[in-house]
Amino acid sequence: MLATAVLAISPGPDNIFVMVQGMANGRKYGLATVAGLMSGCLIHTTLLAFGVSALVKQNDSLFFIIKLFGALYLLFLSYKVFKSDSKIDLSNQKTVPQGLWKLYQTGFLMNVLNPKVTIFFLAFFPGFLFSDTLSTTVQFYVLGFLFIAVSSLIFGTIAVLAATISGYILNHPKAGVYLKWTQIFVFVGIAGYLLLSDK
Repeated sequence: MLATAVLAISPGPDNIFVMVQGMANGRKYGLATVAGLMSGCLIHTTLLAFGVSALVKQNDSLFFIIKLFGALYLLFLSYKVFKSDSKIDLSNQKTVPQGLWKLYQTGFLMNVLNPKVTIFFLAFFPGFLFSDTLSTTVQFYVLGFLFIAVSSLIFGTIAVLAATISGYILNHPKAGVYLKWTQIFVFVGIAGYLLLSDK
């Protein structure tokens, strides 16, 4: 939950899109976008739960390969964050002046059609399996719902306080630097945790 919270707060295309919609169209439109994005996460969770669970049951070595891939992917993400500009640019973001349902659909499709989300879930979740008695399918769903709950809370707060948050970011250039390095540490930390975790 802590790792999810840090990742949800760190600037990315999803939460910046939510912020811009909240600023341009109002709170309920930002919240509609959040609902769409989080619904998409449920699809990715389902794909992960049924796909990876089957692989985990079949082969311990394959599970280790999945964890290794996950750790390497997270280290790659941390490198990309390190090389990126720490400045948070809101000027290039587009608003979508549509109805609530349209914004929900936009958020849903943004998430579901983004293969990077599936890859991230595949990298992120396996190291957090927590029970020897519960099936891996159930555990992936528990982790997915925790991810959705924490992200919804943070994204919802961003939607409601969009103008305030954007004003703070624009007035405090170092905020982007702090968030950038926090994100790097989280990615590297989770990668290390994945490598050291047991099945």
